Amino acid sequence: MNFSAWYGIVVGILMIVQWIFSILSGSVPEFQTEPWRIGFHLAAEFATAALLILGGNTVLRSLTWGRPVLLIGLGMLIYSEIVSPGYFAQLGQWPMVGMFVVLLGGAIWSVLLLLRENVTEGVFYGRVS
Repeated sequence: MNFSAWYGIVVGILMIVQWIFSILSGSVPEFQTEPWRIGFHLAAEFATAALLILGGNTVLRSLTWGRPVLLIGLGMLIYSEIVSPGYFAQLGQWPMVGMFVVLLGGAIWSVLLLLRENVTEGVFYGRVS
């Protein structure tokens, strides 16, 4: 479970750092061309990052509600890791697409670890079976 927790925390922090860097460096032309779309997209990205960080921290602290929060954050991340590479593929930036594939593998592995531990411990979403 530590892998899943740390994966969520690290990826959540990196998402925030990446977006702040992109925004401050002026690398988000969608602010001019599609302000509404990028605004909603950023809201989803920051919500995902927040849930990953919160869920990871609460799992490390062994709080029962941490697993469901981390699983929700990982689900949001998996969606993002499937949809986001299309932007970079369209630009022909294949190393970025590859990065998303690796991140997707880590997110899926994290979910599987969390679900396996829930089953082996007889606990699911904070309730004892």
